[in-house]
Amino acid sequence: MLHLSKLAGATLFAAALMTGSAFAQTVLRSSDTHPDGYPTVEAVKYFGDLVKERTGGRYEVEVYHSAQLGQEADTIEQVRSGVIDLNRVSMAPWNSLVPLTMIPSLPYLFTSPEHARKVMAGEIGDEIAKGFEDHGVVVIAFYDGGARSFYNSKKPVNSLDDLKGQKYRVIQSDVFVDMVAALGATATPMPYGEVYSSIETGVIDGAENNFPSYESAKHFEVAKYYSLDEHTIVPEVFVMSKTAWDKLSDEDKAIFRQAGKESMEKQWELWDARVAQSRKIVEDAGSQITTPEKQPFIDAMVPVYEKYVNTPELKDFVARIQAVK
Repeated sequence: MLHLSKLAGATLFAAALMTGSAFAQTVLRSSDTHPDGYPTVEAVKYFGDLVKERTGGRYEVEVYHSAQLGQEADTIEQVRSGVIDLNRVSMAPWNSLVPLTMIPSLPYLFTSPEHARKVMAGEIGDEIAKGFEDHGVVVIAFYDGGARSFYNSKKPVNSLDDLKGQKYRVIQSDVFVDMVAALGATATPMPYGEVYSSIETGVIDGAENNFPSYESAKHFEVAKYYSLDEHTIVPEVFVMSKTAWDKLSDEDKAIFRQAGKESMEKQWELWDARVAQSRKIVEDAGSQITTPEKQPFIDAMVPVYEKYVNTPELKDFVARIQAVK
């Protein structure tokens, strides 16, 4: 892992004179907590390939996967301050900074991954993206974060009663903490990289995530009970430091925007294939997958919506999302 002191001391734009050319190449660092080969990692690599090609090699993207530059909370601060140039993180950790990001994080808001994609790729996604610019970053693309479900090391979850008394890791988001509490369990926010050992040692009973994360992080080895409740479909966000963005020409900004759009479509394709692959891997390894009746879970979310969708404007925003077909 790179030390932050070394990273902070490095030049924001690492310029290396290209052999046989008359211009300097700008190398942009991009962070991701997921391992190499994961759909978000590969989508950012694809973005980098498009940018390099369309700028004639003037820009290149180096992707640091597997949390080499830190966990999500750390890298958010780094990209905001311009220490790193690009960052792929879940939308939920942005909730306290960009209020509208809390809405797509609400449980059972999206009816399917396809619904979420259509919303985030349209006008509503553009409105949410504008809020990031006040916090030092520019949204390049929204990626599919998949449907998140609960998994644990103790027993199958077929009802709300099965969740009661259990302790689940959640991402650092008040919405997620309140969601788990409303279901009768206890939420424990912690970095993604600590989940495996925490389940293994009994610090927590389980966590919640999508199939590719459950599989790639090997959580299925220590938590074999996966409940397909699909409580949230939280988008991923791929952002660029405004410090780096402001150095781009208008022409290059258009190239970056278009490359972001195409990388989003590529990520959807990669994501769908990976979900099927990951589910087969964990099933073959002995994970027990159950599908509880969702309505009691949805009914339990009333206090969460009352807390977070508490103005006419937010209620209208939720209604607009639900109206997208």
